[in-house]
Amino acid sequence: MLTEKTPLCELKGIGDARNRAFLKLGIENAGDLLAFFPRDYEDRGHTVSIKEAPDGEICSLIIKIVSTSEPYRTKTGLTITRSEVSDDTGSMELVFFNNPYIQKTLTRGKVFRVYGRIRYTMFGKEMTAPKTELVYKGRILKPFFPIYRLSPPLTQKIVQDSVKQVLPLCDSLENVLPDSIIKENHLINKKDAVKELHDPQSEDRLRIARRTLAFEELLTFQIALSGIKSIQKTEKAHPFSLKGAGMGKFYNSLPFELTNAQKRVTKEIIADLGRDIPMARLVQGDVGSGKTIIAAGAMFLCVKNGFQACMMAPTEILARQHTETLKKLFSPFGIRVELLVSSLKAKEKREIRQGLADGSIDVAVGTHALITDDTKFDRLALAVTDEQHRFGVAQRAKLLDKSEKDSIRAHMLVMSATPIPRSLSLIIYGDLDVSVLDELPPGRREIKTRMIREDKLPEIYAEIKEEIKNGGQAYIVCPLIEENESLGRTAAETHFEYLSEKVFKGTDIGLIHGKMKTDEKEKAMADFAGGKTKVLVSTTVIEVGVDVKNASYMVIENAECFGLSQLHQLRGRIGRGTRQSHCILVNGSGSQEAFDRLKIMVDTKDGFKIAEKDLENRGPGDFFGERQSGEFKFACAAVSDMPLIEKTKKEAKKILNDYENPEYKKITESALKFLERTDGLKTVN
Repeated sequence: MLTEKTPLCELKGIGDARNRAFLKLGIENAGDLLAFFPRDYEDRGHTVSIKEAPDGEICSLIIKIVSTSEPYRTKTGLTITRSEVSDDTGSMELVFFNNPYIQKTLTRGKVFRVYGRIRYTMFGKEMTAPKTELVYKGRILKPFFPIYRLSPPLTQKIVQDSVKQVLPLCDSLENVLPDSIIKENHLINKKDAVKELHDPQSEDRLRIARRTLAFEELLTFQIALSGIKSIQKTEKAHPFSLKGAGMGKFYNSLPFELTNAQKRVTKEIIADLGRDIPMARLVQGDVGSGKTIIAAGAMFLCVKNGFQACMMAPTEILARQHTETLKKLFSPFGIRVELLVSSLKAKEKREIRQGLADGSIDVAVGTHALITDDTKFDRLALAVTDEQHRFGVAQRAKLLDKSEKDSIRAHMLVMSATPIPRSLSLIIYGDLDVSVLDELPPGRREIKTRMIREDKLPEIYAEIKEEIKNGGQAYIVCPLIEENESLGRTAAETHFEYLSEKVFKGTDIGLIHGKMKTDEKEKAMADFAGGKTKVLVSTTVIEVGVDVKNASYMVIENAECFGLSQLHQLRGRIGRGTRQSHCILVNGSGSQEAFDRLKIMVDTKDGFKIAEKDLENRGPGDFFGERQSGEFKFACAAVSDMPLIEKTKKEAKKILNDYENPEYKKITESALKFLERTDGLKTVN
């Protein structure tokens, strides 16, 4: 009998390899799979004619096969099959890669619904690697196809077929939302909403299903956040005193003066640190606004009060950069700073952990190695996390637990260079007070941003060659690591070969991407930072990276594939020195939609304006980044929906004021489960 606890391996078609792949996605049983909602949908129900189909856009068309060619093989070994198709408004070609048997299916006179990206070529319109469905009398074609996150060897069909097997479990789902809220807000039962999300029958029904589950997610989260804030107020922290700490000497030792914004935020932090309630503050500032020195001041005050501090970064590259920066700042004051990352040798890690446990190390900088069970501190009183949008509430809680020695919590300082719109900050950082660095240090030269077509790249490469002669360096960013014919996007590995052999022959070029080993990535970044390599071909792994003062050019291939906030983060890698810097956005699709979106990057350098636009266009994905397994995820809630956020906030307040009402039992239980997952209830159990 199928239950929510039924292991996936008992489902039809799921063997060991597929089971392991599902486990990587955090799916262990049938219940997990039922709650694994699609990340998107293919809208195949809305069809257009060949004449209407716009260049560069994904479309759905009903066409008739005119003729299909014999498959032929290219010099690179690729098999290509072409099919001429038509409708009442015109004709076009379908192009298939490495699918020679498709010729037998695409026979003259048959009618298909095809779904894929339209491209205008010199020979006319074509659709590359389309999805095809045969149209015949009596067949009802589904309007929407769910798209799920994948892990190799899973495919969309495997996940879709697996989900179909667990859909009967929907009938046993109970409403978490109170009946009064469901009725008042025109929502539907949870069982119907979950079924509709996996197998949508119409756009209207899908919208109501999403709103129902979004309401549940946001309301649960709002109640949980209220719980976290209540808990924080009951906890105790070590208050820091300015007396005798030598803060004046520290700031006088800096080779620059703090901006007015840095001074204002520093005062807010020092006020927090002077209380015996744990600080929970976010410092939000644009790229280059000087967040690191703010954190350094807080850590200095912490150490001079006799305690330890730590800083957690999302990548080893960034952790190493922070370590070097803090060592330079703190060494004149006798403060010991050490790095703790997973790539260190076992002996080195043991020595660092021993120093943290006995208190001989004052400041630790690291990655997730800081929150492993075998990392313990003597008197941790301040925890700093950098690029906080890449961490979750559970990870913040785990880092704070490192201060458990005397049952007093550490102060928490969170830093983010990703400007977050107000609506999103209410969700991601609802448990934090917010400080904003809205001023850049003097002397920063504005980065000139241009958008170009691919055919203009030779001119840009010529500019880069000239810049290299004058001592400059350049990043060339690609959206993919390896070549993928069906996507038609630039890949770092093949582009690196092309640039090395053809464009920048005789120039030292480096390559860095996420699949490289840690030591290889470290060497690639070190070579570039040290000026050994003049051009660095990369993926977005450099989005959070070291400061290279001479890096004055950045070319972002297929810029239309990135979110605006991500493009803004990448652009922030240049312009760190005194050289005039240039960011070149290559519009690979050529579509008007991509042009309009990328033009925002050309028109403004304000990260908050860019973030607002990004939230409008793409939703919250870019801001959340990769979330910790087990972390509360928003599968349905659109955090750009301020009215829904405000509505659930009011409902949460009403529920908390009438906490023992039996009608609210399910929703309060849901919030409590979230708090337990984040260790938020540890201090009040």
